Amino acid sequence: MTAPVFVVEEVPTGAEFVLDGPEGRHAVSVKRLTPGEAVVLTDGRGGWAEAVVKAAEGKDRLVVAVSSAGREPQPPVRVTVVQALPKGDRGELAVETMTETGVDAIVPWQASRCITQWRGDRGAKSLAKWRATAREAGKQSRRVSFPEVAEAMSTKQVAALLAGADLAMVLHEDRDAPSEALATAELPAAGSIVLVVGPEGGVSPEELAVFAGAGARPYRLGRSVLRTSTAGTAATAVLLARTGRWA
Repeated sequence: MTAPVFVVEEVPTGAEFVLDGPEGRHAVSVKRLTPGEAVVLTDGRGGWAEAVVKAAEGKDRLVVAVSSAGREPQPPVRVTVVQALPKGDRGELAVETMTETGVDAIVPWQASRCITQWRGDRGAKSLAKWRATAREAGKQSRRVSFPEVAEAMSTKQVAALLAGADLAMVLHEDRDAPSEALATAELPAAGSIVLVVGPEGGVSPEELAVFAGAGARPYRLGRSVLRTSTAGTAATAVLLARTGRWA
C-alpha cells in the first residue's frame, strides 16, 4: 500500500513537523497511524514531503520526521475538462472520478440545456462541494497536485478558454455532424488541451457554432453514449494514455 496523503498549507522544510487540525485528527483518530508508518504531506499544488510517524499526541496531533521533500514537475500536456452541470450529486461524481483519473483542471459550465442552475448561494455551495470533492479525491488517489476547479463559466467564457488552448475539443456525436475519434486525434506534444463535455441533452447547435468559431472541433469516444458525469472521465483516460502520462 502507498502511504496516505495529508494536506498542509506549506510543505515542511525542517526535520520534524506536527500535523494538527482536521488533518491531524483524521490521521490520529480515524487512520490511527502509529510510529514507524509512512505518510506524505502535500500542499495540493505539487509540493510534497515524505515522512515517518514519530508519535501521536492526543486526538489530533501527529508528530512526523521528514525524510525528503520536493515538487512534482508540471506535465508537458495539461488537460482541462469543461464540465456541463449534471443533475443532483452526479456533478461531485464527475469531479471525483476525473480527479482520480488525473485531470489537471475542471471548469463548471452552465450550458443552455443544463437542468441544474448555479445561482446565488446555491451556486456558491455547489462550487464549494466540487472543490472539496477534488481535494478529497486527490488525497484518496495519492496525488500531490490537485485539479483546479474554476468558477462556473458561461458559453462565451468557455469559448475564450478554447481559443487559448493548443488543442480545443468538444465531445459530440451526431449523425448529421461528422466528428473525429478521440482515440486517433492528433495531440500536441506539449501545451494545453481543453475538452468540453456537454449536458445530458447534448451541446446545442448554437453552442457548437460558438465553440467552432473559437477553434474547437467535435470528437467522439465510441459507439456507446456516456452520461455527462462519466464522459469526462473516460475522455481524460484516453487523453492521458495517449500523451504518455499513463506510461
